[in-house]
Amino acid sequence: MNRTPRHHPLHLRRSVLTVPAVNARALAKSATLDCDAIIFDLEDSVLPEKKGEAREALARHFESLDRSAGREHIIRINPLDGPDGVLDLETALACMPDAVLLPKVCEPQDVLTVADWFSEAGADDGPRLWAMIETAAGLLNLSAIAEVGRTLGGRLDCLVIGLNDLRAETGIADISGRPFLMPLLLQVVIAARASGLDVIDAVFNDFADADGFAAECRQGRQMGFDGKMLIHPAQIAPANAAYGVSEAEAAEALAIVAAFAAPENAGKAVVSIAGRMVEKLHADQARRVIARVDLINERKKNA
Repeated sequence: MNRTPRHHPLHLRRSVLTVPAVNARALAKSATLDCDAIIFDLEDSVLPEKKGEAREALARHFESLDRSAGREHIIRINPLDGPDGVLDLETALACMPDAVLLPKVCEPQDVLTVADWFSEAGADDGPRLWAMIETAAGLLNLSAIAEVGRTLGGRLDCLVIGLNDLRAETGIADISGRPFLMPLLLQVVIAARASGLDVIDAVFNDFADADGFAAECRQGRQMGFDGKMLIHPAQIAPANAAYGVSEAEAAEALAIVAAFAAPENAGKAVVSIAGRMVEKLHADQARRVIARVDLINERKKNA
């Protein structure tokens, strides 16, 4: 049976803030923020004439970076078919972030090429890879792209949906509630889950619209996303809340695990909890919820 792989470690990726690598003030402030991950952007938020300056600033920032807070650090590079892609990879190799985010991934080879580049550079235990799904071609090749992460040695850990580029390429309307994008978003979630990958929802552009952002976070959580890519620090706390674990969810998870651990339920595949029939698959889900709670508590201690 072709089961979903579980060899990727559980990570906390509720809030994934993107920071322009050329912005010294934003780089300095990012170290003080309560986000789970930071994407240092060398791509869209940096003008072509500022790319070299951004790489230099990023290299200096990583020299003094405190990695003890349990936060992930990711570098988004430029496409390899342009003048900056390989230079960005060289910077990433020097910085050794937790992951490198590849923009506009269209086919599996886009991921494999970068994975091979790092291996040939001697970074066998180096950065993981995240893939931006933001083109029509990327959506058409979703399953094949995600399958790069199925193998035990694969570097691909996470898919990130990029709706700004996707809307621009396809002409799909930017409408509140994302009605025409829902089928595509769900495809990305299913492809990620089939290969055991995490999946991050797209940015919400109007950071002044707190209600709209909260509603989109709820929608993303209900669709199965692990977290949301953010463009402003004000979005961190709402994202952490939306993609976190409530007290009720934690209590339910503990009750399920305890029920299956009870001596009278030994060997049972199904148990009754408060009039509800619960299967072993729910116990597996409950253990992952408890593990997420542990990660959240650990982040709070290190914040």
